[in-house]
Amino acid sequence: MAKIKLTKGELKKQRDALKQFQRYLPTLQLKKQQLQMEILRWNAVLQEKIRLVNTKKLAASGWAGLLVEAGPTIKNCITPSRIVLGSKNIAGVDLVVFEQAQFPLPEYDLFAVPAWVDGAIDFLRELVSLREEIKVIEAAILSLRYELRITSQRVNLFEKVKIPEALEAIRRIKIYIGDQMANAVGRCKIAKRKIEELEAFEVAV
Repeated sequence: MAKIKLTKGELKKQRDALKQFQRYLPTLQLKKQQLQMEILRWNAVLQEKIRLVNTKKLAASGWAGLLVEAGPTIKNCITPSRIVLGSKNIAGVDLVVFEQAQFPLPEYDLFAVPAWVDGAIDFLRELVSLREEIKVIEAAILSLRYELRITSQRVNLFEKVKIPEALEAIRRIKIYIGDQMANAVGRCKIAKRKIEELEAFEVAV
């Protein structure tokens, strides 16, 4: 603890600081709880998206080898031309959220490619969109975890350092001021007794 002045002014300063810490702490604790809940929720969403990707990959494994027949047509059609992102504020954290992946219009001769290509393109676009969404969700979770770490540090600072320090400072100052007042009363009594003794002596003389 830093050296404190044992004065009434310092006592007021420490009391004001304590009130401020005690007022902010519940807000920080609430934010910490919200962040923890959001991280759990986003992790659950992430796991569900990953499960969907794995399910789609498994479903495509039976016909994926046929994609060779379509040549570069498939790759061009399933490469996003734009990833549309939005924003959302969660527990005071601005997060980027996935909205959609946009793809170029198919440009191929319907008579030159197999009939199943259209369905394959739609299927693979969904898979690519899911992968792009997973990237955004992972980034959001990292942002939430970073904010949780900062908030947890602040909660610990208030709970384990600032509030105990202010309480200890208040205790020490009150003891010191109490002792000073007791000493002052004692000195007053001594002075009063000496005056009374002097007055008694003067009367006797």
